[in-house]
Amino acid sequence: MIETKVRFSEKIDRTETTISFRFRPKEKFNFLPGQFLQVVFDEEERNNKKLNKYLSFSCAPDKDYIEVTKRISTSDFSKRLCSLIEGDEVLIKGPMGNCVLDEGSNKIGFLTGGIGITPIISMLEYIDIKGLQTDVILFYSNRIEQDIAFMEELNNWENNNKNIKVIYTVVDCEPKDKKCFFGMIDKDLVETHMSDYKDRIFFVFGPPAMVTAMKNICNEVGCIENTVKTENFVGY
Repeated sequence: MIETKVRFSEKIDRTETTISFRFRPKEKFNFLPGQFLQVVFDEEERNNKKLNKYLSFSCAPDKDYIEVTKRISTSDFSKRLCSLIEGDEVLIKGPMGNCVLDEGSNKIGFLTGGIGITPIISMLEYIDIKGLQTDVILFYSNRIEQDIAFMEELNNWENNNKNIKVIYTVVDCEPKDKKCFFGMIDKDLVETHMSDYKDRIFFVFGPPAMVTAMKNICNEVGCIENTVKTENFVGY
């Protein structure tokens, strides 16, 4: 784990409320797909949980930038992120996390919702760039269709790679997109669209309540315990 200053370069709107922030490191910053870092705005008071927060990488390693993505709120941290201008220096600390992609995994299942998609984006982009033959099924739940972050990227990866399948769900209203299901991710949805779930390594990302719910689904369908990898978002 290292600490280093990075320069803010640009922000990208993913939805009306979700923004990606890109930074240029001064030297190569190594991490694994699925890991996260800490953004440190208050260098004097490291325990300042309002200004020093953890975010997952939302890009593959070995790029000339580092990207993180945040659902924007009225918090002090969100305000500081959104106030960044090109060239601003920010201290980051990382990488952290053991819930990472194993290139040797032949079949993977992802269960997530909302901003929990970010480490999965890192993994899928890595799979795409490296041309890995990993068989992936992603279940991705949101409140409404307009909340689905990275939908363009996910659809492109799915269209260009027969081994990637994405199942979207929304929970607050009937979706207009026929690819999107109405309702929460549940046991029936998983069994219907992933008949070989017992052959897959599962990754579950998100806030604690989401992780607990998805782990319960894995238990309900009979997944072997050591095939389910989870990462609770720290300081969510």
